[in-house]
Amino acid sequence: MVRQIISERESELPVSTIGRLLALASEDKSVISLGPGEPDFVSPANVIRAAKNGLDRGCTHYSPPAGRADLREAIAKKLKKDNRIRTDPANIVVTCGSTEAIMLVLMSTVDPGEGVIITDPGFLAYKPCVEVLNGMPISVPLVEENGFQLDLDSIRSMIVPEKTNAMIINTPMNPTGVVFTRKTLEEVADFAVENDIVVVSDEAYEKFVYDNTKHISIGSLNGMEDRVVTLQSFSKSYAMPGFRVGYAAGPPAIISAMSKLHLFTSLCAPTISQVAALEALNGPQGSVAKMLKEYDRRRKLVYRRLEAIPSIDCIEPKGAFYAFPNVKELGMKSYDLAQKMLKEAKVAVVPGTEFGTHGEGYVRISYATSYEKIEQGMDRLERFVERFNK
Repeated sequence: MVRQIISERESELPVSTIGRLLALASEDKSVISLGPGEPDFVSPANVIRAAKNGLDRGCTHYSPPAGRADLREAIAKKLKKDNRIRTDPANIVVTCGSTEAIMLVLMSTVDPGEGVIITDPGFLAYKPCVEVLNGMPISVPLVEENGFQLDLDSIRSMIVPEKTNAMIINTPMNPTGVVFTRKTLEEVADFAVENDIVVVSDEAYEKFVYDNTKHISIGSLNGMEDRVVTLQSFSKSYAMPGFRVGYAAGPPAIISAMSKLHLFTSLCAPTISQVAALEALNGPQGSVAKMLKEYDRRRKLVYRRLEAIPSIDCIEPKGAFYAFPNVKELGMKSYDLAQKMLKEAKVAVVPGTEFGTHGEGYVRISYATSYEKIEQGMDRLERFVERFNK
C-alpha cells in the first residue's frame, strides 16, 4: 500500500458544499437549480464559427505564454475604450480564465506569511488561492447595513503594512450583486497608496450592470496604473466559460512575472480559445446587449418576488447575475436551509457560507437560468416559506 503522501496544502483546503448540492440537484430532474454561476446562453454564433475556422486553419499549436499578439492588441484597445485603462499590449497576459489569472498574480506578488486582503463574503476561490500559497488571508467583512460596500476603516488596524502585499476586490460582485461605487473605489485607491499594496481587481462581470449603474475600473483612476492588476474574462461577458480564456493587465514587472510563471503552469491559454476570443472582441456585440437585457428582465423578477416573501429581505442587485437575500428570520443556518429548500421545495440555492463566514444568514440565488424556470422556482420558494412560517 502506498504511504500517505497527499500534501497538507491540499488537505487543509475547504470542502465546498456547492458541488454536493448541485450534484444532488442534477440527479433529481424535478429540481429547479438557481445555483449555477455560469451563463445559460450558448456562445455567440460568430465566436463558434471563428473557432471552427481556426481549427480548419490548423490553430492547434502552442501560443506564447503571454498570449497571441493579435489578441493582446485587441484587449489593449478594448481596455482603453471600455474601461479607460491605457496599457501597452506587452503589459497584458492571456490566461486560462480569470481564475488562473488570480493564482498567477498571487504567485507573482505574495510570499509565504505575507498578507492578502479579501472580502467576506467574496468569491469562494480567493481565500483558498491565498492559503495554498501559504499566504495569510485577511478577511474584510462586508455588511448589509453598508450596502455590502467596502469599509476601509474597519481593516486599518488589522494589517501589518510591510507584510501585506495585495488586496483583491470584485465588482460587479459575486455573490452579492453589488457594484462598488466610485467613492468606495477611491477609498480603496487611497488605502492602497497609503499602505503600498497592489490591488487585484476582478471584473469578470463588468458587462452586466443595471439601472444606469456604472462599472468603474479602479485601474482607470488617477495614479493607479502602476498599482492595479485588472482581471477580466470572456466566460461571462461572451458566454464562453468552456473556452477557458481570460486576461490580466497591469504593471510591467507583475505581468512579466505572471507570463514567466505561466510557462511552468499551463504554458499558455488554449490557442483555439484565443482565436475565438479575438472574434468576440472584434466582431458584433449584439449578443452582449441581448444577454444584458434578458438578465435585467430576470433580475427584476427575482428581486420583486423576493421582496414579496415575508421573512426574506434583499438588497437590490445592480450587477452580475446574483441576488443575495437575507434569510436570517427563518432561523436556520444557511447550509441547513439550502438543504431543506432542496429536499422540500426542490429548489437549489447556494448557502452564503460558501463565500465566507459573514455569508451566514444569506443564500445566493443565480438568475443565469430561464425566466420560466425562475418563475417556477420563486413560486416554490414562496410556498416553502409559507409552510416554514406556519
